[in-house]
Amino acid sequence: DAVLSRTEVGVLGPDDMRKASDLLFGHWESGRRLRAMPRRLKPSARAEGYAIQAHLEERSRSPLVGWKIAATSSAGQRHINVDAPLAGRILAERVLRPGASVSLQQNHMRVVEPEFAFCMATDLPPRSTKYEVAEVLEAAGALRIALEIPDSRFENFANAGAPQLIADNACAHLVVLGEEETVKWRCVDLATHAVVARVAGRMSRNGTGANVLGDPRLALTWLANELSRQGLTLRTGQLVSTGTCMVPIEVEPGDEVVADFGSLGEIAVRFSE
Repeated sequence: DAVLSRTEVGVLGPDDMRKASDLLFGHWESGRRLRAMPRRLKPSARAEGYAIQAHLEERSRSPLVGWKIAATSSAGQRHINVDAPLAGRILAERVLRPGASVSLQQNHMRVVEPEFAFCMATDLPPRSTKYEVAEVLEAAGALRIALEIPDSRFENFANAGAPQLIADNACAHLVVLGEEETVKWRCVDLATHAVVARVAGRMSRNGTGANVLGDPRLALTWLANELSRQGLTLRTGQLVSTGTCMVPIEVEPGDEVVADFGSLGEIAVRFSE
């Protein structure tokens, strides 16, 4: 029988993973697009995608801010053509303050996603049994509202598939992060909590927490278990942005987007001409 090479059976070595990360990060920095990963660097499993993604932490001058979840809604899954959520890293250099002005010049996706974000108060280390919702919520601290501005390094991100999109940091790009909550979020039914996003003079869109895997608290639990499966700790102080609570909002240069989270506050971002 013919002997299959390591790359043919889809097992990438450490050097391959670093080269794959170098390629993707270089495109992120320059705003260039990939038609496809070279076959010898292409991850074929989610674990390989996460191993490639892990090299991003070496490129930041600051500790990891936290994690984002992509495709927690059916609309988000349709947008990137996957059938399950994906986790990505939030780098300190990619976090913006409310009201920031953002250029769309090198942004391929050109959408904004209003999200609920939790800040962890206790470590959740990897373990053999699944975390339950109640214990994950006990480990959560503050709630913050956020606007994610995703992007992909792939020219056709809808055809890239989950392993490559995970390697591509789950389409992470920028996050506009609100202040810590001033109301007691544990008394709020986040599943039914309504959010209204408006693009000044052009459109408005409605959403609820139920669009985030049924409840943002369920999405947070999914993330804790996804990291546990990868041997990773969800650490004290880290943020988890749980995914869009509505159909991603298409934006153009000149737009201002304001997301109204009701009792949790408002958050805005502008897109420069």
